[in-house]
Parts: sequence; C-alpha cells; structure tokens
Amino acid sequence: MSKIQMYSTAVCPYCVAAKNFLVGRGLSYEEIRVDRDRAEFETMLARSRGRRTVPQIFINDRHVGGYDDLIQLHRNGELDSWLTTTP
Repeated sequence: MSKIQMYSTAVCPYCVAAKNFLVGRGLSYEEIRVDRDRAEFETMLARSRGRRTVPQIFINDRHVGGYDDLIQLHRNGELDSWLTTTP
C-alpha cells in the first residue's frame, strides 16, 4: 500500500479538494495539520524545499506538490506509477 502524506490546514479549499480526490480513488492518507503545530510547518518547508502553501502532498516520500500537481499527475496517467513505486 502507498504511503500518502498531506500537509494541510483547517481552512483550505485545495486541501479539501485533494482529500476528496484521494478518497474518491479509494486511497487513504495521513493528514498533517500545520496550523496546529509550528514544528510540522517547519518540517513541511524542509521536505517541500520551501513551498509554503498547502496542501503539500507526498507519495511514498516523493514530493508531489499541491492539489494542482496531484491532478496533473492523474491527468497525465502518471499517478498510478507514483502509487506503486517506492523510493
């Protein structure tokens, strides 16, 4: 099973859209709320190479990016390979 992690905040429409997309595909994910824990925000910054917006999504420890990046992977037919590839 793939390890999907999503850094998010409580009030973020793109986070909600990403969660709905993943659930719609039958994929489970770990949500990491950066608005509750400053240390998690710092971890997100380090992992995403300074990207400050949410969501920041990682699949099997590979940085996808945000919601638009996730959808682009799906549209390009690349998402399934990301889900089955481990680092």
